[in-house]
Amino acid sequence: MLFSPALDSICVQETGPICITDMLVLVQDSTHWLQIEPLTSTVQGVTMFRHRTPKGSYECTVSGLRWLCERDVILKYHFRNWDPYSQLLKDMQYTQGGPLLDITMELGELEEVHLPHFVCLGNNPSLRNEMKILHVEEHGVSLEEVHEVTRFHAKILHPKFSPISLILRLLSWNIDVHCELMLYLTVMKETLISRLYLFPWNPGQIQAVEQQESKFQGSKRFPITRPDRSFKLYSSIRLNIPCSTSINPQKIHFIQRDTTPSFFKAVVKMTGIDIEMELFSDDEMIVWKENVPKDEYITDTRSTSAVSGAGRPAESSLTGSAEQQLRSIRTEFVKRVSGPVLNELLDRLLQHTVINQEDMESVKVIAERAEKARDIIDMVLRKGTESCSRMINLLGELDPYLCSQLQINSVGVQT
Repeated sequence: MLFSPALDSICVQETGPICITDMLVLVQDSTHWLQIEPLTSTVQGVTMFRHRTPKGSYECTVSGLRWLCERDVILKYHFRNWDPYSQLLKDMQYTQGGPLLDITMELGELEEVHLPHFVCLGNNPSLRNEMKILHVEEHGVSLEEVHEVTRFHAKILHPKFSPISLILRLLSWNIDVHCELMLYLTVMKETLISRLYLFPWNPGQIQAVEQQESKFQGSKRFPITRPDRSFKLYSSIRLNIPCSTSINPQKIHFIQRDTTPSFFKAVVKMTGIDIEMELFSDDEMIVWKENVPKDEYITDTRSTSAVSGAGRPAESSLTGSAEQQLRSIRTEFVKRVSGPVLNELLDRLLQHTVINQEDMESVKVIAERAEKARDIIDMVLRKGTESCSRMINLLGELDPYLCSQLQINSVGVQT
């Protein structure tokens, strides 16, 4: 275990999606990595990530990026869109192997950087010989050799930065990749709407899904198991939910997309039964199964409003000042508010001068969602009734379903 006086976090070795084929080839990574959450900001609609770290080995909990430094460094980066380079990759007979990251060093330099990738090496370890590092430069692109490849990362020594990513030579279409599944459910009257996202593992795409789902009223993410195997790139995957009344589309083409990933949308009648889900490959073999118990999507706290008509304002609401309302819902707010809503709420609280930059940065370094929620609501409560009113109004804009469930109303100050 490695500890840093500047950062309170957990040290891990290789992390990421695990599948059976990974076990066929032992790929060691002997370094211990200190997981840290980035400070985030939004510049012209682009989410920027920033880290300041002393000497050590670190992994960003959001992007999966790893770095090793011998002295203090400050780095910032954001996800770039692959679309402008798609045709160029085809002409070069390469395909994407991971997210495209635009990295800038504000202070110092790195001894090593480890770029995340989603290529599964288990069935074909020779693929590592076909991996290159792509640098997007002012007047074109250049390729760099990979120093070392582990299960989820490609290592570069003494890196020089531009928009950068790992790419893979297209020797054939027979490429296995790690996948990501994300399930969101929305209760609407007596109907349950499920959205199951399926895509090659990519932290940029995970972020895109979270941002999209934060805009859906009443949407809630449900933890599900990952498939215990890799998927063939460019294959077609079919979803079956026996109790559903409709599933659209019938199949998803398993490819890397620059837009929000594809998803299956299914409609299920609320009959109080467990929901069984199955994914089938091209050869109609079951590649993933999941069971969502009814108690997971119909809870005591949601049963009256959600089943009879979620999304409508609660028939009874809390009364009293904004400060009194926030104090009364503090425990439930900490339990229920989602990570994406918290991040957006923090940005909006800064924008409306409820908090200052120092307040924001003190919260941003908190990795655990519930602890971050607790810190935000306590910080606003200390600032008085007007600040509480602004937070309630902002929360009502960002997550009206949650406000309905917590039975809080906009009060006093307009945002």
